[in-house]
Amino acid sequence: MSEVEPSHDPATPARIASFPQRPEDRLRLALRRLDEAIGEQATAAGLRQAIGDLSRTMSRLGDGVAGYRGALDSAAAEIERALTATRTLQATADRMAV
Repeated sequence: MSEVEPSHDPATPARIASFPQRPEDRLRLALRRLDEAIGEQATAAGLRQAIGDLSRTMSRLGDGVAGYRGALDSAAAEIERALTATRTLQATADRMAV
């Protein structure tokens, strides 16, 4: 399909794109546009799959972070218990040293 640029002179009438007159030209144009649309759909399908992969990866990452947070909370609780035991032992040692 050939397009002609419209003139910027207001006195010149606007030109419009020519439409193929012969059936085989119209068919060829339609097939070319269909091929372009199918290519765009394939690109979109690939993008949808990539987004799905990213979503699953982010979900696994979230699960891993939640597990890591749980492990840190457990470690913090153990450290707090160890500090409490250390303070108790220090107080006992201080009483024994007097």
